[in-house]
Amino acid sequence: MNQLPSRSARHKRRGKNEAWEWLQALVIAVVLALIIRYFIFEPFNVSGPSMMNTLHDGDFVLVNKLVYQYRMPKRGEVIVFEAPGHKDYIKRVIAVENDYIEAQNNVVRVNGRSINEPYVATRTDDIKLQKVPKGYVFVMGDNRMNSSDSRELGPIPVDKIVGRADIVFWPLNDFRVLW
Repeated sequence: MNQLPSRSARHKRRGKNEAWEWLQALVIAVVLALIIRYFIFEPFNVSGPSMMNTLHDGDFVLVNKLVYQYRMPKRGEVIVFEAPGHKDYIKRVIAVENDYIEAQNNVVRVNGRSINEPYVATRTDDIKLQKVPKGYVFVMGDNRMNSSDSRELGPIPVDKIVGRADIVFWPLNDFRVLW
């Protein structure tokens, strides 16, 4: 005659199964979080005043790392890129490959047309006419008088772009979409 396992034995086995299921769920959650963090979205801490008044020192933004795997950056997008010295910068794309850029008397022109920049509150130093090379973008901070950008660094290679800043998520009272 077969004997059924005792109640305590069934309880122990159910407890082991439950613990195993919880461990599996935890491992899956960690793996998914790492995949999302390293391949899709990454938080970025804004440091410094170069993007004021759009972004402030201490803001946290969510950077979309996937978007430029499928298309090139567009004018006006805020991007994070690796600058010399392996430091990440956040700036706005002003011109893309094959564009001509110049600035005179606080007016920035791309391909001979002045661009509307409602996000800029400070003046812009003059920039001599130059063509953005293929595979590069020309970036500037919104706080032009306090920004280290393409005027100093030169055009930025597209392969150095980490991603597009999409959302300001901290502080919560500044939560907004950037595009």
